[in-house]
Amino acid sequence: MDFTPVIIKVRRIVRSINLESKKVQKEYGVSIPQLLCLEYLKEAPNYQATQRVIRDHMRLNSSTMTGIINRLERKGFVARLPKSGDKRVTNIALTSNGERILKNTPDLMQKRLDMKLRSLSDTEIGKINDALDLLINMLEIEDIDASPVLTGGEENIRDF
Repeated sequence: MDFTPVIIKVRRIVRSINLESKKVQKEYGVSIPQLLCLEYLKEAPNYQATQRVIRDHMRLNSSTMTGIINRLERKGFVARLPKSGDKRVTNIALTSNGERILKNTPDLMQKRLDMKLRSLSDTEIGKINDALDLLINMLEIEDIDASPVLTGGEENIRDF
């Protein structure tokens, strides 16, 4: 049996994630994790949340989350605001510039995938999950930490 079609399909997925990441970065000047952070804030109460809440939602480590927020703040897409009544806590707030960039960017592959997965039955989701688990085991990558954020290759990690 020829296994090339399986390898090509996996490569197509990886390549499409990389291409989307590069396109968004080039056209809009933000990384996909930065956009996901902005999207989270847009849905948050009063368009703001603590860095810890955002970090936990995105399942990223503290230093990566700090880098994302620092870059978004430098671009004027978020602002750090002291929490009313507790100056030790800082809220990260979506700015009007941040909301504007969200309106101009297309739906990300991750969002499209999420919407389509929601339309599948539990049985179909189980089959996909089992097939992906099998691939992960075959590639011996069970120990690689991964968040639910679809981003491009490792070169983008420093660009968060």
